[in-house]
Amino acid sequence: MTSQLNVDTIVDKAGSGGSNVKMANTSTYVSDGGSATQNTVQGLVKAWLAHDASQSITDSLNVSSITDHSTGIHTYNFTNNWRANLSYTMGGSCTFSDDNTTPYVRSIEAYGSTHVLTGSLKVSIQYTNSGSQGFYDYLWVNSQYSGDLA
Repeated sequence: MTSQLNVDTIVDKAGSGGSNVKMANTSTYVSDGGSATQNTVQGLVKAWLAHDASQSITDSLNVSSITDHSTGIHTYNFTNNWRANLSYTMGGSCTFSDDNTTPYVRSIEAYGSTHVLTGSLKVSIQYTNSGSQGFYDYLWVNSQYSGDLA
């Protein structure tokens, strides 16, 4: 038998406003148009990161530290492990200068022989400009990761 709870606001027992909501990994939401449903947990960004050229984390979710291997090659160490599979996506952006006018094509991608997320992911941050390419420690780097946590 299913049940339904209709409320306007959920608050904690003390009535101070905040509340913790725990959802199962089978929870769904209705799409913006109302005709489709999606899995809530699968649709969330599981980690994101903002760091500067010195690999100092300026803000993050589920990233505990950065290991600097060499120019443009880093390992992002996650707070919570990922399921050991290739079912994840990542996206990101890099800025060469504060004014963001430098005409470089930039990419952040998995680096090395294995791209399986577990507790960390080694990435390369690269540029392409007028036929030349290489690794670079950009002034600002932002990335986000979606997939299955362990």
